[in-house]
Amino acid sequence: MRSIQRRVWVLVGIVLILSLLAGCGWAGAVRTLVSPAITAVTEIASTPTPTSAPQKAATAAPAVQSGAPPAGILEEEELLTRMYEEVSPSVVHIRVTQQVSGISGFADDLYRRGEGSGFVWDTEGHIVTNDHVVEDATIVEVHFKDGTILEADVIGTDPQSDIAVIKVDPTQVALKPVTLGDSDQVKVGQLAVAIGNPFGQTWTMTRGIVSAVGRVIQSGLSRFSIPEVIQTDAAINPGNSGGPLLNSRGEVIGMNTMIISQSGSSSGVGFAVPSNIIAKVVPALISKGSYAYPWLGITGRDLLPQDVKALDLPVRQGALVLDVAAGSPADKAGLRGSERVIRVQGQELTTGGDVITAIDDTPVTGMDQLISYLVRKTQPGQQVTLTIIRDGKEKKVTVTLAERPKE
Repeated sequence: MRSIQRRVWVLVGIVLILSLLAGCGWAGAVRTLVSPAITAVTEIASTPTPTSAPQKAATAAPAVQSGAPPAGILEEEELLTRMYEEVSPSVVHIRVTQQVSGISGFADDLYRRGEGSGFVWDTEGHIVTNDHVVEDATIVEVHFKDGTILEADVIGTDPQSDIAVIKVDPTQVALKPVTLGDSDQVKVGQLAVAIGNPFGQTWTMTRGIVSAVGRVIQSGLSRFSIPEVIQTDAAINPGNSGGPLLNSRGEVIGMNTMIISQSGSSSGVGFAVPSNIIAKVVPALISKGSYAYPWLGITGRDLLPQDVKALDLPVRQGALVLDVAAGSPADKAGLRGSERVIRVQGQELTTGGDVITAIDDTPVTGMDQLISYLVRKTQPGQQVTLTIIRDGKEKKVTVTLAERPKE
């Protein structure tokens, strides 16, 4: 009996370890980025109130008035209620099972389970979610708000944008597709609403604002970055991944995909893949099962004032080329990486490479702008013209883009 109990506890321990290692795709459904270097970048010192400062006299709180709420609050409540009623039938709860084999000491295969969210793309049964929600899944179940539960097939995945498409039998359920919005029109401060399944609490709605736009982040499944990501303070927690982020018209402006948190739960910094990236990737996943990104073949960073001073550059902004991948389009076009080392605040930085200041005459102020342009405006096989600064002089370089490597 003790050996059986010990075996059970070992099994539980292994499943817990696997869940933790798997991140949000299995332990929950939001990829949690635990980064003290990011979350503790800025400390704001508070100014203590002098002890001699006069204190405002306490006043009695006004009596609570019964009756209807103020017009503004009532209008917002009605807006949110209508939005939920309209969009929630298009949101699904995704539950996944993955077979885990080859663990020493266990004759039978083990399984781990996770969950996430998704939304109905069309009436043909296609549903969009995060790639990390269904990654390596053996069984994918889709739960609809009307109680219908269907198994789904994964028909296309894109780890580089953390997007996946799964498909159910459209004859078995009433499908109500979402309305896709234009993420290029998203502004900081506008209403942002998330509907999903945090911690398994199905069809939960949270609200907040768009707190930033134009973020460039790594998907967590690839070494390449996702451009133009939307940041929101609407509560996003494990289980929200793959669910929609909505504007005040109920349009999908993004897909919730990850958070930055030291606790593993929402701290008001969540990220959503923009709808315009989703609009480019999903049709290719449906028709081909994958999406081909253009590839330049460099690593770089934003130009710093120290670079400008050390290299006596005629520009103050641009993308500094650090490394050029052997055999890449950039390598074939003759772009040069950095070899010189300078010291900045006690740290050594590599510099001296080509500085990209424009692509197809569109100004480039840093690496984020270059990545965004390549993803949004180009495709493999396309020629682009880079304006670069080399040895203090401006030069034009033509590059024929290739397809990004899969790894």
